[in-house]
Amino acid sequence: MTLARSFLVLIFSIFQLAAAAQKPISYALSFPSAVHHEAEIKVIFADLPAGSVSFRMARSSPGRYALHEFAKNVYQVRAYNGQGQEITLSRPNPHQWDVANHDGTVIITYTLFGDRADGTYNGISEEHVHLNMPATLMYGVGLDERPRLVQFNLPTGKNWQIATQLKKETASNTYSAPHLQYLMDSPVEISSLQFSEWQLPGQSKTIQIALYGPDGDNAFADYTAKAKKIVAEAGAVFGQFPDYDFGTYTFLACYGLQATGDGMEHRNSTFITSSQPLESNVNNHLSTLSHEYFHSWNVERLRPKSLEPFNFAEANMSGELWFAEGFTSYYGDLILCRSGVNTAAEYAQNISAELNHVLNSPGHRYFSPVQMSYQAPFVDAAQSIDPVNRINTYISYYPFGSVIGLALDLTLRSKFKNITLDHYMQALWQKHGQPEIPYTLTDLENTLGALTRDPKFAAAFFRQHIYGQALADYQTLLAQAGFLLRKTNASKASLGLTPLIFRNNAAVIGTNTFAGSPLYQAGLNREDIIQTLDGKKISASGDLSKALAAHKPGDQVEITFITRIGKPKEAMIKLAEDPQLEVIPYEAAGLKLSKQAKAFRHNWLTSQVNTGRK
Repeated sequence: MTLARSFLVLIFSIFQLAAAAQKPISYALSFPSAVHHEAEIKVIFADLPAGSVSFRMARSSPGRYALHEFAKNVYQVRAYNGQGQEITLSRPNPHQWDVANHDGTVIITYTLFGDRADGTYNGISEEHVHLNMPATLMYGVGLDERPRLVQFNLPTGKNWQIATQLKKETASNTYSAPHLQYLMDSPVEISSLQFSEWQLPGQSKTIQIALYGPDGDNAFADYTAKAKKIVAEAGAVFGQFPDYDFGTYTFLACYGLQATGDGMEHRNSTFITSSQPLESNVNNHLSTLSHEYFHSWNVERLRPKSLEPFNFAEANMSGELWFAEGFTSYYGDLILCRSGVNTAAEYAQNISAELNHVLNSPGHRYFSPVQMSYQAPFVDAAQSIDPVNRINTYISYYPFGSVIGLALDLTLRSKFKNITLDHYMQALWQKHGQPEIPYTLTDLENTLGALTRDPKFAAAFFRQHIYGQALADYQTLLAQAGFLLRKTNASKASLGLTPLIFRNNAAVIGTNTFAGSPLYQAGLNREDIIQTLDGKKISASGDLSKALAAHKPGDQVEITFITRIGKPKEAMIKLAEDPQLEVIPYEAAGLKLSKQAKAFRHNWLTSQVNTGRK
């Protein structure tokens, strides 16, 4: 270590000790008006430096990449000094409050509104409290490294419990976080919760499920048993489990009418939310659980450098979301099959849906997976009131990355002896996850080259499928495992995949037409109303099916329609083959499954726990 570096380490240590010596920033949350979806919050900022100080509500949230402007749900903001005297606040922008003069302490109080329980927002009611911290807690600018204390003042007369990854302190209902990043990454569920938990084999690590769900009693045991298998399979992919900071990983499962379907990963916990009850939707909810738990490796510890540290004041853009989110989606579905929650045929249906989304979308002609990842601030729960053309220009990095993961896994299994995508994930974990060294796109490529001992293969794969817009030969790749990729309705005529809405005895085009589709080529677009096809009146879906059944792909027929501005028009339209795809096991298609394909499928889709196949 050089003298200069030793000096820097010493200075950094002094700053760390100084921060630790300062009083924690303290939060107190109360819920006297929960029936109206409100919380009352008090924050004490002590030991502040002299001069003006600024306090903010976050504009973004870990795991989300768009802006959400959480200040919109905060009101009645007031400030006091250390003597309890009210002091003046100014507001230089929509998400910030400033105090020009203070006595070293500023106490902020405000009311918070929350009526949407999902991975991003808050749900506060007389039945439960569901909190995402960036949407909940104000923070001080420049105070990121200060420790935090959070106290929850629970309503009397309710048997409410608290579930969170925050560290439990000795004081009643009080928790702590070492710094701002951990605090903001720590969601909270408060209600009359059901709990289940288990120890990971041979380790001092606990997995816990905290369930809010009025209708979940009878299904909770089944849910827990299947979750245990999913957790084990996820660990088998990487060969080990993460070191949870306080020894426990918690699934915060919120299933109720106030909730919206979502999942949101965090370092030692995850939100899983849905308005659908647990009782009749166990496997659907487990799909979200599988995806989010895989994130405890991929993106929580194995992190792209572009997201480190997370910026709460701006949108967070990353070119690696095809990997961070997409490969997680691939494994989320694969693990459901390996754990026995889904069958191989059900897994094939998941592949079908993703391949349809990617291969039949015009979007891959516009942007590469890296460039699609850059779109996240515009699409990740973001909203726009102006019409956009994303049906043509965008493919979600979730399915896009998932089918890339599928292609790479099947390619590795066929091209390289005893190398699979599991080994690639393990190699990345050892290099960038376990020591938590953020990675770049170049790191992802170099690790693949080192694993395969074929840097040219890695360079070509990234050039074609990550930086480029080439699509893999999925039909050939899937055939190795005895799965058939084919047209669902081969040789049947179609207008393409543009959605039609049948209402008021009319066929209305619901979105912009797919670029290159028959409707697009004929000059039809959003909100046009189809009147006739080949002289047949089209007023219901059955009319369209009957008219198309009389033709074959390539036929040219007349279409009449009324444009969105009320102008009647007619055109000639060239019918296409129905582009929808399906993936089915060879056996279901009446094809013979060879011993080689059967073995390939077995090694790919069956349990990897304690198999020795790593």
